[in-house]
Amino acid sequence: MNKLTADEIIEMLGLGPMEVEGGMMRSTYRTRDMVGEKNMGSAIYFLLSGRAYSHMHRLPTDEVYHFYLGDPVEMLQLAPDGTGKRVLLGHDLAAGQVPQYVMPAGCWQGSRLADGGDYALMGTTMSPGFAPSDYEHGDADTLKREYPGFAGMIEKLTGETINR
Repeated sequence: MNKLTADEIIEMLGLGPMEVEGGMMRSTYRTRDMVGEKNMGSAIYFLLSGRAYSHMHRLPTDEVYHFYLGDPVEMLQLAPDGTGKRVLLGHDLAAGQVPQYVMPAGCWQGSRLADGGDYALMGTTMSPGFAPSDYEHGDADTLKREYPGFAGMIEKLTGETINR
């Protein structure tokens, strides 16, 4: 099987830019059932390629990441208690990569391709479903001050929005 290119995946799946966060995405599912004014659940495709990254942000509900194909993705999780950790999404379980990861509600998060990576296709699901008002964009200076041990990674996950 030939490896697809990021451009081919974008075309095949009809992905478009995530204007604020970065990367490419397409909403694939929203429940008809509602909880308050939100869908009970939602799902998206999410692709990082080239220099694109997911800008540091936080959400009020858990977000489940699903790794589908491509190169490993380095994710940063910064918890409200001041701790943080790096998670590597991918298929190489023996190397400590995980194909699925739950980002807890209220944690700051951002992700990028691991060094040398070309692209990664992932998906995320949320319950209740994502609403644009849920997204809180992270400020680099504030995050580096609150999580000084992760300043280098925060620097890589903040700045201009890059989609591909």
